Amino acid sequence: MRLSQSWIIAAKDFKTFRRKKSIVYLVAFIPLFVAILIPTVIGYVGRMKTPAELVVLLPAFLFFYVILGAYLSTPIASYTIAGEKLEKSLEPLLATPTTDSEILFGKGMAAFFPPLAAVLGGSALFMLLMDLTTKGKLGYYYFPDWNSAIVILLLLPLALLMSVQVNVIMSSRVTDVRAGQQLGALTVVPFIGVYVAGELDLINLGVTSNLVIIAGALVVVDVLLFFVSTATFR
Repeated sequence: MRLSQSWIIAAKDFKTFRRKKSIVYLVAFIPLFVAILIPTVIGYVGRMKTPAELVVLLPAFLFFYVILGAYLSTPIASYTIAGEKLEKSLEPLLATPTTDSEILFGKGMAAFFPPLAAVLGGSALFMLLMDLTTKGKLGYYYFPDWNSAIVILLLLPLALLMSVQVNVIMSSRVTDVRAGQQLGALTVVPFIGVYVAGELDLINLGVTSNLVIIAGALVVVDVLLFFVSTATFR
């Protein structure tokens, strides 16, 4: 596989996405909005919480960025396939000497990196504001720690990769971008379940072993989806 060819395809998609203002605003502003909203809410609600309760809630709130990353890749990944099918621009691309794997990898990069960059920036701001909000209650800065590094640097990319592959599979089977987005958005359901379980303290997302288990499950799912998405795209 020639990475140079994949990068050419990704660069073309980057230019296309910049013209889609709705996608740009969605990816750029939602992580920042969440980064400001949650610490503001905790600033009021946290006064009624004990330090032990906050320690349970903070890892769950950070995990919310995993959900956000999986969701933000949906409109981009759906448009890379279904959008081009709709605009009749996919067939000429398939007629070039570029291989299926090169096309798929290029489109995957285009859907992977913009949400990743936006969520990394948003999560960094979130951790900073959350520390300023909760230091008086906890007596120390909670973020960053080893577990937050696992969530942001491991779980987030794995969740993004899963979302991109699911959306490629979905958009390869539909001709409407909106239908592809709606089907692809189902990717976030398992992550929402983990988040709710963390909020209810059914799963302690502040325990390293639990995060490693989730990461291991995502690796298995991503590997399986790789073969499915490749076969589907072909």
